Amino acid sequence: MAYIPPTFISHGSPMLMLEPGRAGPAWRALAEKLLRPRAILAVSAHWNTRVPTVSASPQPETIHDFYGFPQPLYALAYPAPGAPDLAAEVAGLVPGIHIDRERGLDHGAWSPLSTMYPAADIPVVQLSVMPQASAEEHYRLGQALQTLTQNGVLIMASGGLTHNLRDIVADAEDGAALSYVAEFRDWFVRTLLQRDLPALFDWRRRAPHAARAHPSPEHLLPLYVALGAAGDAATAHIAYRDYQLAALALDALVFTADDA
Repeated sequence: MAYIPPTFISHGSPMLMLEPGRAGPAWRALAEKLLRPRAILAVSAHWNTRVPTVSASPQPETIHDFYGFPQPLYALAYPAPGAPDLAAEVAGLVPGIHIDRERGLDHGAWSPLSTMYPAADIPVVQLSVMPQASAEEHYRLGQALQTLTQNGVLIMASGGLTHNLRDIVADAEDGAALSYVAEFRDWFVRTLLQRDLPALFDWRRRAPHAARAHPSPEHLLPLYVALGAAGDAATAHIAYRDYQLAALALDALVFTADDA
């Protein structure tokens, strides 16, 4: 099977499903540049567990895990089939991983995928993140999954390069950003492009405004899984950059192995 580079999508507000703005076409364009995957492993910021866990439902439900949005959002469904066989592959690569045979697709998975692959005809499973675990531990988790990228599996990490919902500016124009949001984003992307792993692993202490940009880490942790899965010499490429609601950096990244 062909190589498919891991990606990281800042999925932004669920309202992008009704009002895709600039992000929707950018996500679709990104998917069109990739080879069609045989299956997708979605690493979602919205599934938090104590130990690594992979879903194995043969027909995962669409989970509407958000509140206070317009009713049409709750009518959306993403009826992609599950992939118990892929879940078994993942379990074979990660010792001690748990398998959840009931978990559906939360909006960290289905919101970007509904734009990237709207036909919902590619099997999808989810992988959890562990907020109590370090960035480096998530990177090592990604390293364990590297062989999947060589076998037609898209590892699609979904979170947010910044994620402080308390700082959202409801009437902000797309592209506008609070100063601390831009400073954190620029530091992180620059450090990522330089592949400074010690700094990236220590982002909580080294990045400007880290605690404000991420009051809790779960929206950044999926990125480390994708980075680790791309291999030790992977190069980061910016597929899309923007800001939403002033507090959300919407970067989408592709991690390409140099020997791919």
